[in-house]
Amino acid sequence: MGNLTPKPMSETHPSFHFEKYPAQRLVKAKGSRTVSVVLPARNEARTVGAIVSAITDELMGAQPIVDELIVLDDSSTDGTAEVARRAGATVVGAAEVAPELELGNGKGEALWKSLLVTKGDIICWCDADVTTFSPGYVMGLVGPLLENEELVLTKGWYERPVRDGAGGQAGPAAVSRGGRVTELTARPLIALLAPHLAHFVQPLSGEFAAVRHAVENVPVHRAYAVDLGLLVELSERFGVDSMAQVDLGVRRHSRQQLLALGIQATMVASMMLRTAGINQPDQVSLQQPGGLATTVSLGQLPSVASYRLLRRGADRRTDQCDSLLFAEPARRTSQSSPPPSSLGP
Repeated sequence: MGNLTPKPMSETHPSFHFEKYPAQRLVKAKGSRTVSVVLPARNEARTVGAIVSAITDELMGAQPIVDELIVLDDSSTDGTAEVARRAGATVVGAAEVAPELELGNGKGEALWKSLLVTKGDIICWCDADVTTFSPGYVMGLVGPLLENEELVLTKGWYERPVRDGAGGQAGPAAVSRGGRVTELTARPLIALLAPHLAHFVQPLSGEFAAVRHAVENVPVHRAYAVDLGLLVELSERFGVDSMAQVDLGVRRHSRQQLLALGIQATMVASMMLRTAGINQPDQVSLQQPGGLATTVSLGQLPSVASYRLLRRGADRRTDQCDSLLFAEPARRTSQSSPPPSSLGP
């Protein structure tokens, strides 16, 4: 299979390796700060239990690195919630969080809601469909944030061994970094519209961590646009070197069908165009082979900080929240020159 841990694409920006952060080092660095781990999940009963058990057994016991573990269940129908609860997680139904807003399903929506139900100073998100999960993922992502106050986000990258030969036939194992949406959609659009993010090995990675004050003060893009959207928003707000990459080794997960990836690519492309100042619709009809037409919801949610300010007023009404949530954001004029790093609010 070859060397699975090569160096990142760029060494001019902050980068770390998960093996540099053993539990004892993190306990010492953590101090009085708190850490939450969130697993957004939808129909992941096959894998979520093992991930929860690994975190509770190794990071919430003798080595108290994680203070809170939440599985945000996005309307699963396969028993995901029950499996996660038995393994030791606190399970929150996504539909139960801010139900008056009727946000619907989606990865970005789940991340936005997770900010409302977690308490940690640092929050780590991990995908729930990973079959090679290790507590080192969490330690590697949280460690640099605990030890480097100038950082606001850490983004995981990894090797992805695949066994998919030409024409979909089983072939010899190959080592891949980016997935199909990354290589065919995200990376070309980054090169054209946000070249300051080109060094990120896997901009769509679902394993990342952030300090609460930073991620609560930027918009959250809907559904599968959320991962790259956070890089765009945080680089604009805090500067690109406030974000670091972490080598997490090897990652395996279930691969999605090509038609599903077309929906994801549409969301990612729309987000990049929107943040570049090109007006986008709230939804589009994606025509796919076989006469299939899929309605794809687009757009973004406001910062959680804005939502909290609005809800704090005793005379505010739900329809006013709706107006804020779905208002078109101000257009930006440039993505080529991110502002200098700043940790201000």
